[in-house]
Amino acid sequence: QVQLVESGGGSVQAGGSLRLSCGVSGLTSGTYYMAWFRQIPEKEREGVAIINRDGVSTDYNNSVKGRFTISRDNAENTLHLQMSSLKPEDTAMYYCAAGDLYSWLPRAYNYWGQGTQVTVSS
Repeated sequence: QVQLVESGGGSVQAGGSLRLSCGVSGLTSGTYYMAWFRQIPEKEREGVAIINRDGVSTDYNNSVKGRFTISRDNAENTLHLQMSSLKPEDTAMYYCAAGDLYSWLPRAYNYWGQGTQVTVSS
């Protein structure tokens, strides 16, 4: 059974930092692509950052470039998102996802975590 479990969300003031983690079980480490998405109520899920299987290639939503860093530890089967210089508009539920494609499309990902809330106050 595949499970993705996010942690590290919380409330922070603008300009602050948070580090999200996503533990993966049930998938062979290094064999799948991963991503972070976020969603606010009544809006579509938005890709934040994507990473390839060995962690060498990454890409970012323009709104987070230079502030967020995606990384993965295949030895620990874990995905991370280091978020700095947070802004109120970063407030959302953040989801990690795993799949067979290096893609910005949510439908490209087969497995999803339950989400972790990030709230940034001004």
